[in-house]
Amino acid sequence: MRLVKLDAIDSTNNYLKELIRSEEVENFTIISAYEQTQGRGQMGSSWVSEKGKNIIMSVLVKDFLSKAEQVFDLNISFSLAVLSVLKKHQIPDLAVKWPNDIMSGNKKIGGILIENNFKSEGDIQSVIGLGLNVHQTNFSQLPQASSLSVVAQRDFDLDILIFEIVSELKSIINHWTLSRENYRAQYTDALFKFNQKIGFIKADQTHFEGCIIGINQAGKILIKSQGDIFDFDIKEIQMIY
Repeated sequence: MRLVKLDAIDSTNNYLKELIRSEEVENFTIISAYEQTQGRGQMGSSWVSEKGKNIIMSVLVKDFLSKAEQVFDLNISFSLAVLSVLKKHQIPDLAVKWPNDIMSGNKKIGGILIENNFKSEGDIQSVIGLGLNVHQTNFSQLPQASSLSVVAQRDFDLDILIFEIVSELKSIINHWTLSRENYRAQYTDALFKFNQKIGFIKADQTHFEGCIIGINQAGKILIKSQGDIFDFDIKEIQMIY
């Protein structure tokens, strides 16, 4: 498992994508950075992190996905890898706020950004970015955020966490074919506010209440409201909590 450690970079995802374009890159190669100047979240949102205090990383995954309809399998795999490692480190009340925010209680402690490259020969290469708040304690501008050290009241070794997460990801991918439905069930059980009646805002700004009951095969969230079941894609709905 190759780890490239950088001082400052615009985006670890961008760096890894450029590396892939210039050379043959080993599967599960990891890029980590002390500082990221243009961190991104889902759909172009920004990710802000204090210098040297958190995990800022990207990892290459290839030879896993083969069809476009499978892309959410990687979200599930990586989310479960992160949750598994954090659970071992006794981080409390872990959940995934669909599609890929990592939560401890009602606080966001991490975010995942996956970018897929569909090759002409049919292969799919994926770059997974993870921002995980570890030692940051100042969240004055981010009232819904927290970090591992805040919720667990202790320090962590960033490199150990990185290697543990990627090792767990490799294990899940190796067992995916035989255990796919089990992993999807684990992801569903780990969904933030799963089976609880909460409020939502749709893209047209209309409000409604419903219960998250799971995800469909494409990874869209399933919400039961007034006896009907609806599915929503990323950015089509916002949770109120």
